[in-house]
Amino acid sequence: MRIEIRGGRVVDPASRTDRTATVCIEDGRIVAVGAAPEGFRADRTIAASGLVVAPGLVDLNARLREPGLEHKATLDSELRAAVAGGVTRLACPPDTDPPLDEPGLVEMLRERARHARRAHVHPVGALTVGLAGTTLTEMGELADAGCIAYSQGDVPLADTQVMLRAMQYAATFGHRVWLRPHDAHLTRGGVAHDGEIATRLGLPAVPSCAETVALGTILALARETGVRLHLQRLSTAEGVAMVREAKRSGMAVTAEVAAHHLHLCDMDIGWFDAQARLDPPLRGTRDRAALRAGLADGTIDVVSSDHAPVDDDAKLVPFGEAEPGATGLELLLSLTLKWGAEDGIGLADALARVTVSPAAVLGVDAGVIGVGAAADLCVFDPAVHWRVERRALASQGRNTPFLGHELPGRVRYTLVGGLVVHEA
Repeated sequence: MRIEIRGGRVVDPASRTDRTATVCIEDGRIVAVGAAPEGFRADRTIAASGLVVAPGLVDLNARLREPGLEHKATLDSELRAAVAGGVTRLACPPDTDPPLDEPGLVEMLRERARHARRAHVHPVGALTVGLAGTTLTEMGELADAGCIAYSQGDVPLADTQVMLRAMQYAATFGHRVWLRPHDAHLTRGGVAHDGEIATRLGLPAVPSCAETVALGTILALARETGVRLHLQRLSTAEGVAMVREAKRSGMAVTAEVAAHHLHLCDMDIGWFDAQARLDPPLRGTRDRAALRAGLADGTIDVVSSDHAPVDDDAKLVPFGEAEPGATGLELLLSLTLKWGAEDGIGLADALARVTVSPAAVLGVDAGVIGVGAAADLCVFDPAVHWRVERRALASQGRNTPFLGHELPGRVRYTLVGGLVVHEA
């Protein structure tokens, strides 16, 4: 299949390209950016005048809910949501049912994803068997099955000796460890940020130190072992400061923030709005400002969707009983563009946080536009604003605190492996 994307604004953060050009695709690869190769005849031409042609988005945290949680979402529905949002490559956490701690489960997931022929799926294996925090998984076997990193998902690893041994083993064999810093005891029972809003509403609180206590331990053990560490979904100003200092000291650590934490705070809970029940919880305005600044100055490397589809029944209950989570794949591009526009970040720099930077954390050759690169592309209209409504979402889980909001940037085409997998 030969495709010509004609006259679009080609923005490639990796090469700092930002110019009007034509992109030519053949056999799943980009064969030209600019003049078409001699003899090239397109089977399909996409008129992209007024549109941005960007690398496909890479998302480091998207729950697909398979296996075992199909009442919340299915692999098919969430991969459709991914390409509708311009996401061509994603990593899925291991906290499924059962967890991704066996090679057979990983192989099954990858095979089903290949059969769907939409976004590329990279499973993250469980760090401990059953995510129970006691016995290490066979990381080598999981790597052979296709795992790109190892994590506990949202299950805290309370035993620091197990964490140390896991990092030592991972470092020995070059495996990546991804951890969300949160202390099992300090977060227990909490549903909202420990601040004025939680106090006024009478909600059990999660203090900021629940993140920083765990983060201090993780950084100390990572420094001791030299493991390749990625910190997931930072939420506090203190956490950002600790990562900034770790990077200044020379630690090879990367960090991520969920897109909704860049725009929302605990005040968005309103009067017990269960759509805003998230994990980690929405923090204070000071934390939100620090997260945005940390993303701008490079302390935080990546924006993720933190996609966690939840069925309606789990949200139609009191705030404290609601299941945390929100759909995010289809909002990732728009929320990143919104952050960039509000904070004066150039388009290429904003897109870097959801393309080439997360691809580097994954350790894959992706998130770029260049001759020979895979034709995984997102073509979007930066001038269009769209209203987030349930009927506008492809995800099976249509719960999000952004319902009713107008957001910038609408995906018109998504290409994966040189094939148009989404068109709007």
